Amino acid sequence: MKPPDLSTRQLRAFLALADQRNFTRAAQTCHLSQPAFSALIRTLEDALGARLFDRDTRSVQLTPEGRLFEGPARRLLDDMGGALGDLADHVARRKGRVRVAALPSLAAGWLPAVFAEFMQAWPGITVDLNDALSDACIALVRGGQVDFALASSGADAAASDLRSRTLCSDRFHLVCRADHPLASESRLTARKLAPWPFIQMARNSSVRQSLDAALHPLRMNAVFEVEHLATVMGLVEAGLGISVVPALTLFHFRRDTLMTRPLPLPALTRTVYLVQRREGSLSIAAQTLHDLIVARLGSLKFD
Repeated sequence: MKPPDLSTRQLRAFLALADQRNFTRAAQTCHLSQPAFSALIRTLEDALGARLFDRDTRSVQLTPEGRLFEGPARRLLDDMGGALGDLADHVARRKGRVRVAALPSLAAGWLPAVFAEFMQAWPGITVDLNDALSDACIALVRGGQVDFALASSGADAAASDLRSRTLCSDRFHLVCRADHPLASESRLTARKLAPWPFIQMARNSSVRQSLDAALHPLRMNAVFEVEHLATVMGLVEAGLGISVVPALTLFHFRRDTLMTRPLPLPALTRTVYLVQRREGSLSIAAQTLHDLIVARLGSLKFD
């Protein structure tokens, strides 16, 4: 048997009469005329197929069925009020959660300032961050574990479940010791870099993939292959080699002992994409952070 469709107006009227035990006072509580209020109680009883109140000229009392219904009716209204309040908080961005995946270089260097701006404006919203390499970022989006990702590879044209937008193209810089001969070289070229001991990033990193694609078939004189940019910095500072890194990672190399110089190689760029699922919309909180990231990262200029 299909349960009856009940309105919150009917439930409020029922509880007002259960509390007031008087039609006139209960109608006033609900801001209704007494005839309209009585009609509302009748429609509720008709919908439930049970009399909820015993009425006489002196008093109004709950019937056994009315007492049985009172507790669930209060819980229904409380649950509805809680649900509407929670939704209102999310719509007004007083509450919410955003889950983001990002390349480690972005997660460490550029994103924190954007997160700080966002969380100052919307302190009730929680931001979850997964710092991961590009393929892992894409997998997190595809698996629904994050709302969107900042990655160095966009959605494959054949991947109908994802969509991506280009945010910026990150130019590459030479990093070397300040006393290295390349620090004062008048004109940098890939061939001038090739003979020097070189600190490579791991093959699955976006930095390495961009570098290999742009310099092919030229091979660098790799002496170390490491996972983390902080390690690259330490090895370069120790004089064990030079390296080439994107502009968005240069915060790792801001030291008096080091020199960074832009490389005039047009083919050597790393594109940063914002990737999300094609189906379904973002939550209001996620869309707000998404738009802030697009505005801030999309406005960056690289030398």
